Amino acid sequence: MAGRTHDGKLTRREKAAILLIALGKNHAAQIFKYLTEEEIATLTLAITTTTKVTKEESEAVLAEFLETCLAQKYISEGGLDYARGVLKKALGDNKADEILDKLTETLQVRPFEFVRKADTLQIVHLIANENPQTIALLLSYLEPKKASGVLAALPSELQVEVITRMANMESVIPEYIREAEMILEQRLAKMGMSDQTTVGGLDAVVKIINSVDRGTEKYILESLDVIDPDLSENIKKNMFVFEDIAKLSNQAIQRVLRDVQQSDIAVALKGATPEVKSVIMSNLSKRLQEMIIDELEVMGPIRIKDVEDAQQRIVNAVRSLEESGEIIVSRGDASDVLI
Repeated sequence: MAGRTHDGKLTRREKAAILLIALGKNHAAQIFKYLTEEEIATLTLAITTTTKVTKEESEAVLAEFLETCLAQKYISEGGLDYARGVLKKALGDNKADEILDKLTETLQVRPFEFVRKADTLQIVHLIANENPQTIALLLSYLEPKKASGVLAALPSELQVEVITRMANMESVIPEYIREAEMILEQRLAKMGMSDQTTVGGLDAVVKIINSVDRGTEKYILESLDVIDPDLSENIKKNMFVFEDIAKLSNQAIQRVLRDVQQSDIAVALKGATPEVKSVIMSNLSKRLQEMIIDELEVMGPIRIKDVEDAQQRIVNAVRSLEESGEIIVSRGDASDVLI
């Protein structure tokens, strides 16, 4: 599997991506609600670059996740010694120590984990145009053998400057480390995007994003617009978002609106673009148009989240009708038809 550590093991990010894919879109969407915005963006990118894994590897990730959850539960109930005692009785000394060692390691995640799994040649290409300070920072976190290989491939004048900066590097602001880590990870992930397969890849990302709330969906897509515009565009082409209602046929829109509450239509239109507002209103009966116009006039200020939730319910209606076969939502420029 491309992108693993030098010894063929899965990294933590790969395990997280495999776990989310294995859990399915609904459970993955629920987990996303408890993650930070940075974690959501990082995991989304990790899922798109996850390559084919065996059934045994997938089952091993799920088993490790369960074991880790149990270990954390025992630690919270009675501390590390209590957890060790329970696990040893249940699983034996070696397995208990292995689980707890992995768990304590997660509390000390080293920076550049995603980059450290790359081979020497990949890293050399990755840092080809980076400044000496960033290169010095990265090499400080690589294993010595790999760092020496990368250093040897650099121009001689750059080698001296990087070594000098490494020698004088005493402390680095955490924000700088995180920024450098994110930039290099995104660049490396982009380099390996041709390795996508049906195990993860674009389809898995689309399914998960289709299942999150409207606010999270907007954040992910807006972040990817900056991080990786091509990936963002590919995701949008393969999913249906609220603004895509303007691309539906009149028949499809009318069918969708029959399954949506009038109050949701009014609230959703409060934050809709002029194009979407016009399309929706033109597909309502004259009586409903008048009622919604009246409702909008007296509505007053509405929380953005309430608008996003109403829009998401309309999108869910579209997706539900598509899944049932009542409407066909064609991605790209093709028209949508009503069966």
